[in-house]
Amino acid sequence: QVQLVESGGGLVQPGGSLRLSCAASGFAFSSYTMKWVRQAPGKGLEWVSDISPGGGGTNYVDSVKGRFTIFRDNAKKTLYLYMNSLKPEDTALYYCAKGREDPVGQGTQVTVSS
Repeated sequence: QVQLVESGGGLVQPGGSLRLSCAASGFAFSSYTMKWVRQAPGKGLEWVSDISPGGGGTNYVDSVKGRFTIFRDNAKKTLYLYMNSLKPEDTALYYCAKGREDPVGQGTQVTVSS
């Protein structure tokens, strides 16, 4: 059974940083592209970033390029999202997901506010 457990969210001031983590189990983590998606209040899911199985290929939505970095540790079966220079518009519930699938975890809340 696929399990993805997100953590690391919180309340941060504009310009601050957070590191999100996603612990994976129940599937061959190192064989899959992994992604982060987010859902802002009152809006649908938005793809944020993805990373290839080996970690050598990454992609980002334009609004986070240069501020967010996706990383994975296949030995620990963990996906990360380093978030810098956070803006109020980054406020959302952040989920990790496997391949093209929808999120299955509870997500972790990121709130950027002064």
